[in-house]
Amino acid sequence: MDGTTVVADYTTLDITPYNPSIGATVRNIDLTRPLTDAELAELKRAFTEYQVLFFRDQQISHDDHARLAEYFGTIGQHVGKKTNSQQSDDPRVRKFYASGEVPRVSGNLWHTDQSCAPVPPMASILYLHTIPDNGGGDTGYASMYAAYDALSDRMKAHLEGLTAVHEGAHQFGEGTPDAVHPVIATHPESGRKLIYVNPAFTIRINEVSPQESKALLDYLYAHCIREEWTTRFVWEPHSIAFWDNRCVWHRAIGDYLPQVRSGFRVQIEGAAPPVMA
Repeated sequence: MDGTTVVADYTTLDITPYNPSIGATVRNIDLTRPLTDAELAELKRAFTEYQVLFFRDQQISHDDHARLAEYFGTIGQHVGKKTNSQQSDDPRVRKFYASGEVPRVSGNLWHTDQSCAPVPPMASILYLHTIPDNGGGDTGYASMYAAYDALSDRMKAHLEGLTAVHEGAHQFGEGTPDAVHPVIATHPESGRKLIYVNPAFTIRINEVSPQESKALLDYLYAHCIREEWTTRFVWEPHSIAFWDNRCVWHRAIGDYLPQVRSGFRVQIEGAAPPVMA
């Protein structure tokens, strides 16, 4: 359920925390028209502060969807070749459709989008116009800021300076890039430290033995999805979720098949690879 405490220093938009650790619902905004300077300034500040923003009752077009993304950066394309069939009639926007016709729900593992890329996407904006009527289809989100902050000082010191391999082929097919990123990174805008590994793409930590790598990754994966810093967004028709891929894990919960969950998604390109903390 949406939270009840409104942040006082947002004067143009109604920003309501969704969860104590991550997320906020944005009201008093119409994404079918261009934003004012004041609206955009507050939206950008909220995005940095809350990591994922949720919007209700926004029946947007492809142009509206793309305009929102372009306020924050350049619209990009998915690195995986298997996603070509998901293109819409607008090259900026990718279809998102799941039903009983597909063997599994895309994105059903905890992940950050395409961390296998040398410069992963900065953010994603998902708009769903059709949702299951069986109560399923939530999206889970986890704050990698809060997960990092909760590590012991000894574990933080141990992880500093380590790097990990993020592999894409097992998710998206041959020809998908691999990349090496820091295990602990620093967000370029907030300056906060965060954990930058994830179960979908990270295959090993480089500077330790295979056995230690597996033990560390298993620990981090379990740690990062603790209830204290995760939440579930309950979709309604014509809702939008806009998340910061640099500091958020997410997971599409596939508990609704063979019902239909459908909409569109836009990806915002990253400006630089994750940097060492």
